[in-house]
Amino acid sequence: MTRDYLFLSASLFLWGIGEGMFFYFQPIYLAQLGASPMTIGFVLGLGGLVMTLAHIPAGWLADRWGRRPLLWTAWVMGLISAWLMALAKGLRVFAIGAIMYNFTAFVIAPLNSYLTEARGKLSIGRAITLSSSAFASGSVLGPFSAGLLAETFSLRAIYFAAAGLFVLSTLLVFFLRPQPREVHDGQESFRDLLDNTRYLNFLRLSFLAFFALYLPQSLTPNFLQNQRGLSLAQIGQLGSLGSLGNAVFNLVMGQLSPRLGFLLSQGGVLLFTLLIWKGSSLPWYGAAYLMLGGYRAARALASAQARSLVKAHQMGLAYGIVETLNSLPLFLAPPVAGRLYELRPDLIYPLSLAMIALALLLSLLLLPVPRSDSIHLSQD
Repeated sequence: MTRDYLFLSASLFLWGIGEGMFFYFQPIYLAQLGASPMTIGFVLGLGGLVMTLAHIPAGWLADRWGRRPLLWTAWVMGLISAWLMALAKGLRVFAIGAIMYNFTAFVIAPLNSYLTEARGKLSIGRAITLSSSAFASGSVLGPFSAGLLAETFSLRAIYFAAAGLFVLSTLLVFFLRPQPREVHDGQESFRDLLDNTRYLNFLRLSFLAFFALYLPQSLTPNFLQNQRGLSLAQIGQLGSLGSLGNAVFNLVMGQLSPRLGFLLSQGGVLLFTLLIWKGSSLPWYGAAYLMLGGYRAARALASAQARSLVKAHQMGLAYGIVETLNSLPLFLAPPVAGRLYELRPDLIYPLSLAMIALALLLSLLLLPVPRSDSIHLSQD
């Protein structure tokens, strides 16, 4: 690993602790501030929309202007957003901070581009999943400590703690060195990607998969609290298990080919959905959250697969388009989940199971099989 890769991984680890402190409690805190299930779905969905709109411009700018300025901008904006959520006393200001925080997801394409360039001797898939595992490892510590903090003080207190950790994470990012870049015509790169049939087919399949994978997630904390009677501390423990699952899935799936890891990661979210729906006690829900680690691993592996389909100077833009399509479900799925929850709280899960199974089948049939996958399958 290079110096910059280590600095960035350490920063992601700290950021993971902070985000992990409030991520799983976000829908519950919105409810405490007076939001209905539909309003929660709307706020989460609007956050997903700003994510969706930001990825392509950020990827294009990373190719044109360099990756480090985009990383600095995202970290500072995330820091400001966290303090805005912590200081907010009402739903409106908090929602603005939460949506602004979601906008910082534009960093994913520049981040993956920076990691790809700074990976040293690591493969692209390994470099992206390993950094994602660093973030997830930090997230293991966040939810558990946040649950205890919320039980002792309040949910609002966890946002102050997270904002303090973001200060340290941001300082580390400012030690990153700039990277060389190839300057090409942006419009020509975009046209080339639109003419790339293999890349476009992958985008369609990826969008379907991530809509199915995200649908059961957004209101699960509310479902566990309201329908299954879990406490905030217990939900925090589940969040820590979910982050542990993120770390494990990224570490393990990064050792496989991106295609095979992508398939197995979808299977993990399918098990999460089934266990939340049919589980009846905390150990079942804990197992479910471990399996949810497949979602973040699938996001990282989708970018790794896309890199093999495009040219080097298109990397940032190609990553940005992938993240746009994969973030669109973050806008579309929560309002759907909110409506399903109001009709019947557990209705989300059987519908999600059917969609994930369909996406998994299509991925198995339509994604090209690299030589490494063929070897592993024949040996098995």
